Amino acid sequence: MPAIGAISLRVYENTLVRQTEAELVAQGAALAAVAAQAWPGAPETPPRPAEPPPGYFHPEPTTIDLSRSPVLPERPAPRVAAGPVDPDALAVAAALRPVVERTTRTTLASVVLLDARGRVAMGVDRGGDLSELPEVRAALSGAPRTVFRRNGDYRPSYRFEWLSRASALRLHHARPVMVGERVAGVLLLSRSPRALFRGLYEDRGKLLIAAGVIFGILVLLAGVVSRGVTRPIERLSAASREVAAGGGAIPETPPTAAVEIQALYEDFRAMAERIDRRSGYLRDFAAAVSHEFKTPLAGIGGAVELLQDHFETMSPAERRRFLDNIAADAGRLSQLVTRLLDLARADMAAPETGAAVDLAGPVMRAAEEEGANGFRVEVDLASGLPPVAVPAATVEKVLAVLLQNARQAGASETVIRARPEPEVVVLTVEDDGPGVPPADRERLFEPFFTGRRAAGGTGLGLPIARSLLAASHGTIALADTPAGAAFRVILPRAGRG
Repeated sequence: MPAIGAISLRVYENTLVRQTEAELVAQGAALAAVAAQAWPGAPETPPRPAEPPPGYFHPEPTTIDLSRSPVLPERPAPRVAAGPVDPDALAVAAALRPVVERTTRTTLASVVLLDARGRVAMGVDRGGDLSELPEVRAALSGAPRTVFRRNGDYRPSYRFEWLSRASALRLHHARPVMVGERVAGVLLLSRSPRALFRGLYEDRGKLLIAAGVIFGILVLLAGVVSRGVTRPIERLSAASREVAAGGGAIPETPPTAAVEIQALYEDFRAMAERIDRRSGYLRDFAAAVSHEFKTPLAGIGGAVELLQDHFETMSPAERRRFLDNIAADAGRLSQLVTRLLDLARADMAAPETGAAVDLAGPVMRAAEEEGANGFRVEVDLASGLPPVAVPAATVEKVLAVLLQNARQAGASETVIRARPEPEVVVLTVEDDGPGVPPADRERLFEPFFTGRRAAGGTGLGLPIARSLLAASHGTIALADTPAGAAFRVILPRAGRG
């Protein structure tokens, strides 16, 4: 704001200077016209035509600029002239003096009349020579010119007058007196520009109105910013602290908030909901892990306690049975730990940048691996399948889990089909086993849920497969089928973002 204010003051002061130049130009044009009309031997001025031709009116623009125009030294005293002043110029000066006297009472400008050789015909230094001044030379050649000169009589009147650049300057305007097509003389006018602070005082009403309008706009903007940005952000910040402390409700999106703030609220709500789901998942997962570990640990602890108390009285067969139970429970614990590590790696997996995998390779390897165990796997891949943006290891792991589950559920045959769809490739794995009971369909992908716990199942295979696919923006779901079980795996095509 201070920088804008300083620039505004400079622009305003430059406007005052140009206004002073325009006034000097207007006064000089009027006096030059009067002098030309009174000049001895001047031709009569033709009357103004009823229809002025193009170019008849030619307004004269201002040329002075505070930031670019050079500042010349104070106007020197006239030199001693080599000859007398033109008598015609002296006669015009005598006729023009009353007009100049009445004019300068109002304009406060200094007016000097020179003859065609630059000698003073009217002014304080009458008879002196000012022909060496650049503005006089320009006027003697027929072109009006305005220049800046130092004002030697200037004395500061205000405390802050140093802020004004034009205070110590004076405008000098030289204008030719044209008699016919020749320059008969020159009018040299000079005047100090309007002072900056005086101009501000004279325009104080307008400036106060402008300040009031600016203040009102600032108050309005402050209210808009407070209503649309500040208060919604403060509410969101308070909600963030409450959520970090483990509680608090997510505030509703304020309808008066800015569009970006509304988007921030929606992002915060989605993040909070995801954190809440993740926290619930972790709580349930911890409870499930505790339950799954407690059973084999309880079995190991009970068997060890019995062996400690009755080792001497037990028969070798009984001791062998308890030791086998301990080994089985320890094996189950080891398997649980391994599967949990697999699940953790799957949850932390990241998308592979630029992955473009041909499905034929991983599908055939998974089918051959299960076929080596005597399980029949049929592969039906559509021709011209596009590559998918899923690592080959992920595809093999997911198919291995599905084929192993089908074999362990009692199926004798499994069919793997692949078909292209818009932007994805769909893998379908169908078996002829007993299928999934309706009561288990909703919990099928929950960690540790299994219908083969007695046979050593951990219930982590399908959750691992789902997490691996989710890392590459793929999905897996149970599909409807009249017999057996069917799983639908959706893989994104390569190059689809």
